[in-house]
Amino acid sequence: MARVLIADDASFMRGSLKFIAEHAGHEVVATAKNGKEAVDLYRKLKPDLVTLDILMEDTDGLLALRAIVKEDPDAKVVMVTALGQEEKQEEARRAGASGYIRKPFKSIEVIDAIQKALGPSRHEG
Repeated sequence: MARVLIADDASFMRGSLKFIAEHAGHEVVATAKNGKEAVDLYRKLKPDLVTLDILMEDTDGLLALRAIVKEDPDAKVVMVTALGQEEKQEEARRAGASGYIRKPFKSIEVIDAIQKALGPSRHEG
C-alpha cells in the first residue's frame, strides 16, 4: 500500500483517481486543486506517490513536478495527460516524471501506472 497525493483542477477527476487508488489498496492522503497546493501538500505529507494533471489553473503540473523533484529527486510522480499533450508529456519525462496516465483512462491503466512508478525499490531498505 502506498500513500498517494492526487492533484487535478477538476473535482470529478480527483474523485475518480481517489476511488481507483483506494480500491487498489492505496491510501489517498490528500487531494489538491492546483500545482501550488500539490507542492505544499507534498512538503507537508511526503506521500509515496503523486498524480499530477499536466494542465491546471494557477500553478500547472509541470511547474509542480519541477518543484517536487527539485526538493525530492526520488519523488514518484505520475502525470495525467490528455490526447494532444505529447509535447508536454515529453517535457514532463525530462523533468523527472515517473509515468503517465492518459485521459480518458480505465481503472487498470491507473493501477498499472501507479505500480510501475512505485516499482520494487519502494520495499527496499
